[in-house]
Amino acid sequence: MTEPTPAGEMRDPSLLQAFLPLVLLFILLALSVYLFKDNSSYGANQIALLITGGVAAIIGMRNGLRWHDIQDAIVHGIAISSNAILILLAVGALIGSWILSGAVPTLIHYGLLLLHPSFFYPAACLVCAIVAVTIGSSWTVAGTLGVALMGVSAGMGLDPAITAGAIISGAYFGDKMSPLSDTTNLAPAAAGSELFAHVRHMTWTTVPSIVLALIGFAVLSIGVKTGTASVGFDNLSGELSRIFNMGPHLLIPLVVVFGLAVMRFPAYPTILIGALLGAVFAVVFQPELVVALAGDESLSRPLALLKGAWASLIDGYKGESGNEAVDSLLNRGGMSSMLNTIWLVVCAMSFGAIMEKAGLLERLIRSVLKMAHSTGSLIIATLVTSFGTNVLAADQYLAIVLPGRIYRSEYQKRGLAAVNLSRALEDAGTITSPLVPWNTCGAYMAATLGVATLDYLPYALFNLINPVLAGILAYTGFKILKIELGGKLATRHDD
Repeated sequence: MTEPTPAGEMRDPSLLQAFLPLVLLFILLALSVYLFKDNSSYGANQIALLITGGVAAIIGMRNGLRWHDIQDAIVHGIAISSNAILILLAVGALIGSWILSGAVPTLIHYGLLLLHPSFFYPAACLVCAIVAVTIGSSWTVAGTLGVALMGVSAGMGLDPAITAGAIISGAYFGDKMSPLSDTTNLAPAAAGSELFAHVRHMTWTTVPSIVLALIGFAVLSIGVKTGTASVGFDNLSGELSRIFNMGPHLLIPLVVVFGLAVMRFPAYPTILIGALLGAVFAVVFQPELVVALAGDESLSRPLALLKGAWASLIDGYKGESGNEAVDSLLNRGGMSSMLNTIWLVVCAMSFGAIMEKAGLLERLIRSVLKMAHSTGSLIIATLVTSFGTNVLAADQYLAIVLPGRIYRSEYQKRGLAAVNLSRALEDAGTITSPLVPWNTCGAYMAATLGVATLDYLPYALFNLINPVLAGILAYTGFKILKIELGGKLATRHDD
């Protein structure tokens, strides 16, 4: 038997050691889904991630890693996700206050007037794409327009999973192609390319992907008819008008949030400002609903208004309209609604941090790199690695930075322009992140849109098509840029 590595010396993990936590994770997650079904994300998946992280830690300690180093890595991993956690809490508050203020009901009302079931899915995708390009944030689009579009979809009796897939497809197209997006700036930074050259190079995989996705959503719309609303959602606009005082002025918080995003104001304070502005609008324009939410007749009216607005930020909107379907649509939001998602993010980031610190992620990537002999196989290896990092490290930023750091020198060695690497990092690192249930993006989208990740996954058409199309272009050698003598770029059409 091999002796333990002396303290202070770090032994390189074997391929078997690197694969062991990965195999165990998939076994435990499969058991989690089998045993707990739709409730697997309410604790079972978190336990699976913690157990697997413990196995990875034992392997790391066996190879000479100290527990103190592992603990520091976990703290650092959770710290990386702290911004995502704050945004999750702010979005929960925003949803609650915007429903109470009437902003979301107003958006649903106008959506029902303007959007027709026969073209709703492609229209939802396109609207989210345009807005996301403008503001550069898929999360902001999903947390604002996405929430309203889910309500419109419910009112029309449309499939919530397809609707969520259309919203995510459009949001991630816009996020990826916007120079304002953090991932769009991070990928060229990690690969060593220039921002606008990176955006131009992405058009070859991204634009055809969104066109195919829109065609797919149009096909899914075939046969959808007016008047197919679910029981309880008939005359939804009338029900909303009865409950809320509605009007276009209630959309001012939405305009403010998008305006701050365009000005590149940080996401967390932007969304929090939107949430607080929604609470103010609720007090001014929906005072009776705010007092009812406070649920305390002993309070004076000013204090009841304060408590009701405050409660919407904490636990979201809670109403009893007499229409069970409408109440199930609107009774949501609040910071407390995001706590289970945050639990999942913390466990996933802990697991990913241990895997990286123990060298297991890098060992897996090196084994993939050894098989990448041609240009096409190298790019495909980058795509696979970025997706794998999304699965293992549970964070899209790590899925961009880690493969970018490891593959960068190999691309340079083979005379490949850095834009090839930065495009591949986005084609898989950014795009596949919402397809993994325990990834920060997958957990966020599921919590915000109210549809489980595995339910909307088959319908996130853009996110499914883009990596496949990127792999096809890599295999054929189409639009692969090489570095010529003198540092100029040339397109290579062969492998």
